[in-house]
Amino acid sequence: MVYIPRFDKSYRNFRRYQQIVGVLMKYGFAEIVDRMRLTAHLRIGRRLFAQSSPAVRRFSYEARLRMVLQELGPTFVKLGQLLSARSILVPPKLIEELVKLQDDVPPVPFSEIELYLEQLVGMPLGEKFAKFEKTPIASASIAQAYRATTHESREVVVKVQRPNIKKVINTDLDILADLAKIMERYIPESKALDPTGIVRELAQSTRQELDFINEGRNIEIFARNFKDFEKVYVPEIFWDYTAEKILTIELIAGVKISQTDQLQKAGSDLKQLAKTGGQFILKQIFEDGFFHADPHPGNLFVINQDTIAPIDFGMMGRLDETIMEEVSDLLIGMTQKDPDLIIRVLINLGSLDEAGEVFQLRSDIASFIERYYEMPISRISIPSIVGEIIEMMAKHEIRVASNLLLLMKAIGTYEDLARKLDPEFEIFSLAKPYVRKLIMRRLDLKKIAYNGLKTLRDLYDLLRDGPREIELLLRKIKKGQFAIELQDRGLHRLMSEIDRSSNRIAFSLIIAAMIIGSSLILSLKAGPMLKGYSLFGMIGFLFAGLFGIWLIFAIIRSGKL
Repeated sequence: MVYIPRFDKSYRNFRRYQQIVGVLMKYGFAEIVDRMRLTAHLRIGRRLFAQSSPAVRRFSYEARLRMVLQELGPTFVKLGQLLSARSILVPPKLIEELVKLQDDVPPVPFSEIELYLEQLVGMPLGEKFAKFEKTPIASASIAQAYRATTHESREVVVKVQRPNIKKVINTDLDILADLAKIMERYIPESKALDPTGIVRELAQSTRQELDFINEGRNIEIFARNFKDFEKVYVPEIFWDYTAEKILTIELIAGVKISQTDQLQKAGSDLKQLAKTGGQFILKQIFEDGFFHADPHPGNLFVINQDTIAPIDFGMMGRLDETIMEEVSDLLIGMTQKDPDLIIRVLINLGSLDEAGEVFQLRSDIASFIERYYEMPISRISIPSIVGEIIEMMAKHEIRVASNLLLLMKAIGTYEDLARKLDPEFEIFSLAKPYVRKLIMRRLDLKKIAYNGLKTLRDLYDLLRDGPREIELLLRKIKKGQFAIELQDRGLHRLMSEIDRSSNRIAFSLIIAAMIIGSSLILSLKAGPMLKGYSLFGMIGFLFAGLFGIWLIFAIIRSGKL
């Protein structure tokens, strides 16, 4: 019998598991349900769920997966959006479907949310705001937004969390964590995507989005970083109207950056806007190390014809100085046609095993750079480049850290958007001054001196503590206290199978003993009698039969008859 992780089988979670299995079956993913053995674990029959209809099966595999995520609600939509950021690992056709995921949902009626809103602000809305419109201007899976006016006559947007959404999301995150372990256990090819890591990342980012105070702090940091950047405007946050589940920011009355026709009517220079946007994202990456991780068209507005105003700061990415330096080295390696530098960066970032074979990787990187170096932008096919990178990463088992995946998503999303403004836009040419500035920052004499002092301190600690550590090690070896632990990652599975098999054999022996014992009791006619038969013997046969049937079903359910 194969081991299955134990799920939380509370009534609430059990109903949600049933719903997930039902939706997967409905959209034609019965094979995945069977391979993960979900119905067997949940002790529910496969026939209880409706099979996919011909109308559903005519859609592609990728489209049906997108429909599954959409139907299962906010947490699963966020999961799809997170997967869409992993363009290096997820096939391009699936990416095309996942980017269609929208978390626009019907709003909670104001009559149902008004009392909840007043509880959040601590007083009637009429007292807290001079004006509060009852129709939301936006509605998403986690929150919905309303237009309002403060008593100081400031136009604001009030973003309020949906009632009980935190409980719903926490339940789904717990279930997804279980499903990720099951998937890694039974679907080996899924390990390339790191399901457990994705769910962990999803939980972290989603719980950050649920904390509106954290979003408010993000806005303040972002505003501080761009206070001297004239062409970027960050909305003001109103802390007197903000709490964990309610966020109030300045209303941005602008045009979405993707609405090029309206921008042209307003007199905007689209090419200059694309350049400003490029500088906007590059400053976040190479100067601040704090970037807007979800710069899709709905989160970027244009005001005063030429000024970009970002909104929705729930999903932010962070890069420490070491990662920023490694990213700059990666770009230098590409521009200087230096595969060895790129490989060194991948090793430093933990994306590549230092002990692995890099000869073929070096050749593949050099070939890739040579094909696209100085090629005109108009001739470059982004899908083909992504496809080649995916193939190369899979071939050489290259991993990418989650913060770098967010960074790649942000750059890719903005470049796609910028090319709609300017078809000739190319972000790497804009990146050169920022990379140069980062390199010069690394060569700053004060920083070199500081790093030198750190190195000397580490060397001093090693010289001071080294002899003592060696002495302790030698003493342990002398006393026989030194031990090396060897670990076989596959051995525990074998031991588990042996243990289960031996338990079955023991159980079978017990059943056989019960049958033999009951037969003897019946033949001896011992104990109380019922219609001429020994009562104890009949009870023994009954229990032996029940245990035998239970054992047969357990073996059939495990798939190892």
